[in-house]
Amino acid sequence: MTTLALALLIPWASGVVLVALDGRRFLVGWLAVGALTAQIGALAALAVRVFPGRGVHFVTGGWPADVGIVLRADSLGVAFALVSAVMLLAAVAQSALEGIQERTFPGLVVLLATGLNGLFLTGDIFNFYVFFEIAMTVAYVLTTYGGGRRELGAALVFAAVNLLGSSVFLLAIAGVYRVTATLAMESIALRMADVEPNAAILIAVGFFIAFGVKLGLFPFHFWLPTVYTGARPAVAAILSGALANIGAYGLIRFGAGLLPNELQLGATALILIGGASILYGGVLAISRRDPAETLAYSSIGQVGYVLVALGVGGPVGLAAAVLYALVNSLNKTMLFLAVRMRGALISVVFLLGALSVAGMPPAVGFLGKLALVHTGIAARSPALVGLLVAGSALSFVYMFQMYQHEFWSRPRAGHASPWPLQLLPAILALLVLAGGLWPEPLLALSRGAAGVLSRGGTR
Repeated sequence: MTTLALALLIPWASGVVLVALDGRRFLVGWLAVGALTAQIGALAALAVRVFPGRGVHFVTGGWPADVGIVLRADSLGVAFALVSAVMLLAAVAQSALEGIQERTFPGLVVLLATGLNGLFLTGDIFNFYVFFEIAMTVAYVLTTYGGGRRELGAALVFAAVNLLGSSVFLLAIAGVYRVTATLAMESIALRMADVEPNAAILIAVGFFIAFGVKLGLFPFHFWLPTVYTGARPAVAAILSGALANIGAYGLIRFGAGLLPNELQLGATALILIGGASILYGGVLAISRRDPAETLAYSSIGQVGYVLVALGVGGPVGLAAAVLYALVNSLNKTMLFLAVRMRGALISVVFLLGALSVAGMPPAVGFLGKLALVHTGIAARSPALVGLLVAGSALSFVYMFQMYQHEFWSRPRAGHASPWPLQLLPAILALLVLAGGLWPEPLLALSRGAAGVLSRGGTR
């Protein structure tokens, strides 16, 4: 219980203090790095406790579970919280090395960690919504970082579209409370089985729309290219590598954990939508020449794989969905941080990133794509395997097209970025390589997280 409380209190307390300081000062940026590092330490200690299969679960204030705020840490939530925290740390450290330009930036990123930790570590859907809105409100402000016309335009689009998604999400929560008379996830998972099917399907569709918008799935993707290309690289890395995890986690937790019957009924639709997202994102990424645009459309395609794996379901499909969501988070953070840089080290980073997104060894993306192919084989669907192979081929084309254009065709003499700036994406690239060469921990993590859902979703 202590480690769970620390994982929530450290970013909350430090974020409130840091947002009041001038983040443009060298020390303040590195204080944010320290706060996020301490948070990761608390999450790592929590992970040691929950990854063997044991969960941490308590109700604040001694209230009954159906009344009080329920906090819960299990393998699924801690895995997403830990990976998201590492991605936020990488973005803040990169910004601190470059020189932070907005006084509130470091504090806001730490507060964003508060929102993400809260929703990943809660067992109450209204509490999930509260932390969800904290994270989204901070993200709106972060999107304006830089203050230029392009950044402000991206922030306006981001706010308008995601407010719509938040409204749909709140309506779905109201529907859940109306039919189950509880907000505790554990109780909802038990009571939804007795809910009238039409009402349950409407609630499931509401959650799918809300999380699909956050994730940027086709056909809810229209905001994503504008925002990812309009934001600064560090902010784009935060949005794609940490904030997008809300959508992936929400679809997995709410779909497989709370609404498994509705997930099974809609499995074919999920696979079709996921497949459309894969193909649409891949084709549009090939047609782009600006690397930020290519990565933005790539993001649309890559999240489709998570939806396909979720649609297949079962232990194999759920494990693949978790694994690919975490791998995609690492890939996108690394590539967006490096997208405007040049240098020999960055060239290697982009090469590993290209291999990972395309699903080729020795990068960790190969592990994710292999797990997805296993889902197609488990589903005994040659068409699904063909879709996954076609998506990988599209990824290979646009990633190596971008690599050729950025690092082979253009002269790099005199344009190399300072080596300290190249170092952080290189560290993430080492994680990509290490995950591919030593896959057992990541495979065990994804299987454990999927096991939480297979055992009932919330314990």
